[in-house]
Amino acid sequence: MNPKTNEPKQTLVLGATGKTGRRVLARLQERGRPVRAGSRNGVPPFDWEDPATWGPVLEGVSAAYISFYPDLAVPGAPEAVRAFADAALDHNVQKLVLLSGRGEEEAQRAEQALLDTGADVTIVRCAWFMQNFSEDFMHSAVMDGQLVLPGSESQEPFVDADDIADVAVAALTEDGHRGEIYELTSPRLYTLTEVAAELSRATGRPVTYVPVTVEEYAAGAADHGVPPELITFLTYLFGTVFGNNAYTSDGVQRALGRPARDFATFAKAAAAEAAWELEPAT
Repeated sequence: MNPKTNEPKQTLVLGATGKTGRRVLARLQERGRPVRAGSRNGVPPFDWEDPATWGPVLEGVSAAYISFYPDLAVPGAPEAVRAFADAALDHNVQKLVLLSGRGEEEAQRAEQALLDTGADVTIVRCAWFMQNFSEDFMHSAVMDGQLVLPGSESQEPFVDADDIADVAVAALTEDGHRGEIYELTSPRLYTLTEVAAELSRATGRPVTYVPVTVEEYAAGAADHGVPPELITFLTYLFGTVFGNNAYTSDGVQRALGRPARDFATFAKAAAAEAAWELEPAT
């Protein structure tokens, strides 16, 4: 209970409008848990770049899901995450669950900074999200029928954001997850050619993979008006992270006692939910 208000303490979800945050928020609400959405438009608002906003969102909170914006790979992320963790502990927050990424040096530094606090911390370390193809920057490429991306025949064990949310919620609401680093992947590796084939089967329309170099990808993104800072980030991910962790892991199984979802299952479900439905002709 919150001694100031005599109300149950809340779970704070940072990045509450993002791919994982909104899923975590919805699952907690379905369980009847008091929740607080941490975002710039939240009440009270939260902004990673304004530490003055951190204290108000931490009032009356017992657990927090930490999703750093724009990404833990950016310089300065470990320091910001540690500062937020210190603020959370000052507010008697008991559990911290960090969304992290595989193969990112800054992300692993942020993980260690959090673990070094000695708090009840769980790390949710993830492969590339499957939902990048249905909800993010590769959605339009699927709609166009061409994945024009770097990566060649590199393999990646894409992970379903619903699995990420399920693991995060388990760590936030159950005992037994303290100090765990759950590395989340699908059960198998996929090349982008194989991804395109699965998307073709799911959508019933041809989707092909067109390999390009990182430099060609950056130039094409610039031609389409993508902001330079986003281009820098995406080229870093494709040039340094994608395909450099070509192995699967058992984090979903360890955390939840069930297998992780594979890409084919995700693609079929997304197609059934009309993720790539064409607009009717006019």
